[in-house]
Amino acid sequence: MKKPGVKICGITREEDARLAVSLGATYLGFIFYPKSPRVISLEQYLELKNTLPDCFRVAVNVRPNLESINQQINAGFDFFQVHFSEIHDDDYLSELSQAVGQHRLWLAPKLPPGSLFPESLFQYAGTFLVDTYQKEGFGGSGKTGDWAGFKQLKSDYPEVSWILAGGLNPENIGDAILLADPQTVDANSGLEESSGKKSPEKLKAFFNKLQA
Repeated sequence: MKKPGVKICGITREEDARLAVSLGATYLGFIFYPKSPRVISLEQYLELKNTLPDCFRVAVNVRPNLESINQQINAGFDFFQVHFSEIHDDDYLSELSQAVGQHRLWLAPKLPPGSLFPESLFQYAGTFLVDTYQKEGFGGSGKTGDWAGFKQLKSDYPEVSWILAGGLNPENIGDAILLADPQTVDANSGLEESSGKKSPEKLKAFFNKLQA
């Protein structure tokens, strides 16, 4: 079984970014959703930008307007992760895809348990993030999701890339990889001391489990 790529999300500090990349993170995620306890402003990101290690940088948003996306494009982000509700606007997604490019757009639809994945979304993005559903809010629940369902999606639609998110931590990452077989994993709150502040011990334990 191939070791998955790793995105460490909710980065707000240089030291967390440097440690994550030194341990093997492929992507760093920066959250621009105002209601997130790990939110960072674009101004704060730009101050941090030149101190960051070499890696892919992901702007994380919840249904952002195109002006915000254009500002993030100008800030040099590599990928754009967009969360949105199960009721989506095709015109909006089309504009978003054209603005950043299909290969750089990661879509994270909020789908209630048991929902069929909307195949119409595949025309807009090449990568999809599956997070644990919560009725209120987008991501950051700290709860694990349907790993078997994730593996089935990956099997049913191998032409796109799938990212597993939701409550991943050093204790469960081994089981998650065995049961979901993700190409990429996305960890955030399960590696924190407090919101926006990563735990060096948890980061190291997480990557040690991945290596094993």
